Amino acid sequence: VQLQACGGGLVQAGGSLRLSCSVTGRAASSFSVAWFRQAPGKKREFVAAISWAGGSSYYSNSVKGRFTISRDNAKNTVYLQMNSLKPEDTAVYYCAADQRFGTVVDGFHYWGQGTLVTVSS
Repeated sequence: VQLQACGGGLVQAGGSLRLSCSVTGRAASSFSVAWFRQAPGKKREFVAAISWAGGSSYYSNSVKGRFTISRDNAKNTVYLQMNSLKPEDTAVYYCAADQRFGTVVDGFHYWGQGTLVTVSS
């Protein structure tokens, strides 16, 4: 399974961005996918996750109500719509996949390369 994240960039506080994660490989649509982020000098942290069928999703408290995770299995792509962005959302965002639904970094075996999101104040 291979993941490719894109969509990062520079945005002003209050703005929006949509990240995309393309998931390819054998039975890619059967994997749960999550987004994590890592700010400079900090540990990688969970942002949002979605089950393989899209019926279940989960968010960290810091992004709940502002970010929305979704997936299009026909396109093997998972999206992270980020609204009302704050400077503290600045980080490298990674998508990850695994057969089990989870929120822990160590629980995911497959990772994308990351895409940088910078939110200016």
